[in-house]
Amino acid sequence: MLEAFFEPRSIAVIGASREEGKLGRAVLQSLIESGFPGQIYPINPKADELLGLKAYPSVLECPGEVDLAVVLIPGRFVPDVMRQCGEKGVKGVIVISAGFREVGAEGMRLEQEVVEVARQYGIRMVGPNCLGYLDTITPFNASFAPLMPDPGPIAFMSQSGAIASSILDVAKLRGLGMSRFVSLGNKADLNETDFLSAWGEDDDTSVIMAYLEDIKDGQTFMETARRVTKTKPVISIKSGSTTAGTRAVSSHTGALAGSEAAYNAAFRQVGVIRAHT
Repeated sequence: MLEAFFEPRSIAVIGASREEGKLGRAVLQSLIESGFPGQIYPINPKADELLGLKAYPSVLECPGEVDLAVVLIPGRFVPDVMRQCGEKGVKGVIVISAGFREVGAEGMRLEQEVVEVARQYGIRMVGPNCLGYLDTITPFNASFAPLMPDPGPIAFMSQSGAIASSILDVAKLRGLGMSRFVSLGNKADLNETDFLSAWGEDDDTSVIMAYLEDIKDGQTFMETARRVTKTKPVISIKSGSTTAGTRAVSSHTGALAGSEAAYNAAFRQVGVIRAHT
């Protein structure tokens, strides 16, 4: 189900840019510097070449198949780009762009439209409003995090891009090796349970760690965690444990934090180790 994220042979960067300081440049540069062995397609209708790579006006004009697309354009244009990805046969999309559910009702409507288009074409999506995705196995860095972690056995998911970036800094400083790393963002499609399930069967991952602001489907998460924790340790920080934290979580990704007692009980029942720092 998540092959496009685990083993992409080609990646398009939609919104790639030549301008210093733009996310579209940072992500393209990170992808190139990560040593991704496949084809990289920068997408920018106003450029012929970016960072030494031939650029294309749209994903539809890429000469080969595109397994994974990274989207860094203003939110209002994302539904149309998602349709183009669907027509091209792209199976995985990482929407780094913000301006969706986290900004209110109009953003919520836009996010729902993106999800509907993705479902229509069978696309699986990370985000929107996220840092991106890193993988040391393939390897590739499809994010705007400048540091690529060392290879290792830890898979980490984070609903906060800022926390994700900080964790990557600490991991690099301490030499903690990671297999895969995902910033979940608004979790409009793929969520913590999807990655928990996939990483539970991943031979390159021995430990699963998570920074969560909420859990989308508690029952499915518990069923999955109960299965995965029999073979791999799962360790999670669940934020929003204070009134101020709950407010911050809600404004950040539009999440509802839920009951602390319920999370504590659920984690205990299924073997998830809850970390508090």
